[in-house]
Amino acid sequence: MSYRGMNYLRNKLNSRRSRVNMRYRQYAMKYQDAEVGVTIPTQLRGRYRSVLGWCAKGVDSLADRLVFREFDHDDFEVNEIFQQNNPDVFFDSAVLSALIASCAFIYLSKDENNQVRLQVIEASNATGIIDPITGLLTEGYAVLSRDDYGNPTLEAYFIPGITWFYPKDASPFSVTNNVSSPLLVPIIHRPDAVRPFGRSRITRSGMYYQRYAKRTLERADITAEFYSFPQKYVTGISNEAEPLDGWKATVSSMLQFTKDGDGDRPTLGQFTTPAMTPFTEQLKTAAAGFAGETGLTMDDLGFVSENPSSVEAIKASHENLRLAGRKAQRSFGSGLLNVAYLAACLRDDYPYLRNQFALTLPTWEPLFEADASMLSLIGDGVVKLNQAIPGFIDKNVIRDLTGVNGSAAAGQPAANLGADANGQ
Repeated sequence: MSYRGMNYLRNKLNSRRSRVNMRYRQYAMKYQDAEVGVTIPTQLRGRYRSVLGWCAKGVDSLADRLVFREFDHDDFEVNEIFQQNNPDVFFDSAVLSALIASCAFIYLSKDENNQVRLQVIEASNATGIIDPITGLLTEGYAVLSRDDYGNPTLEAYFIPGITWFYPKDASPFSVTNNVSSPLLVPIIHRPDAVRPFGRSRITRSGMYYQRYAKRTLERADITAEFYSFPQKYVTGISNEAEPLDGWKATVSSMLQFTKDGDGDRPTLGQFTTPAMTPFTEQLKTAAAGFAGETGLTMDDLGFVSENPSSVEAIKASHENLRLAGRKAQRSFGSGLLNVAYLAACLRDDYPYLRNQFALTLPTWEPLFEADASMLSLIGDGVVKLNQAIPGFIDKNVIRDLTGVNGSAAAGQPAANLGADANGQ
């Protein structure tokens, strides 16, 4: 097999790294949008710069619902490998990174105790050539560490059976393995034939609506200064009168004006105060567009309309989010299964065939947790279905529906339950 080489992959990563870092800054609410507008001076806009976390909300609202449970039909005992790699942090980190940047990478290695080690590497530090059939890489490149200025200090080049390491101030060295694929596995969000490395949850449309809302907040904040202290004017003052102190005229509760020598008196007036209502409507328009783009509701973005009374009502209002979550579970599950496959090969030092893992299935917790009302409805439905078709739904199916893990004795005959309770 001919390889593109490390230099090609390094250039490929550098060409895409800025876009990935931009989305991470969007998520961290540190991205500075280009200043546009013709009425507000630049120095004044800088003093009222707004910060909005809608992109972070769009990512977290889906990432927090994607909870990996385990691998079912685990014939190769890969669940033990993940249990040894801090699964509470590992799965959440991989899912969050993939949603922000469209993909994340898992670097597999062995520690000093010969145990498989899994490390999440964000898309700004890794890339590769993907096999569109298996979803594995044919060759990969990763920056394992950088200095304080962002320069690589340790690079790695992955090909089947060997991993090359390139320290900054030392000679390159390699580590061999008995695995038929590179030890760098992509975890991809919503891949397709055009974009095999997936699509980010932070879309261009979502960034536009957030930028639109930030501009609206800046304009509203500046307008609020004039709304708090309306501009006033005085006409008909004599040329010999003393200049009027503008700040005193603004905050004073009583002003005194006398007639001039000709008996004329000044006329007081006030400019029309701009209303804040148009900005509120603009902000709601931006929120509606962002909510439609990400599958959220106006309630999720802080515009409270009504309080759903049940999980079913919440699920109905978040139907698009539920569909996005199911799609993410399928794409992430495929990547995690590839990680399990290579981890088992690395642990056992044996090149298993990928089709041997066809029966191993990744399982996830339900996207919406069940409340008491939903449990009651599911219970009634299970009873009726099992009466029509005995044994049609068991405790595993119920756990997939509700997320509730029943006792180990669930499903046993009543006589057996009594014997277990007596310790016999």
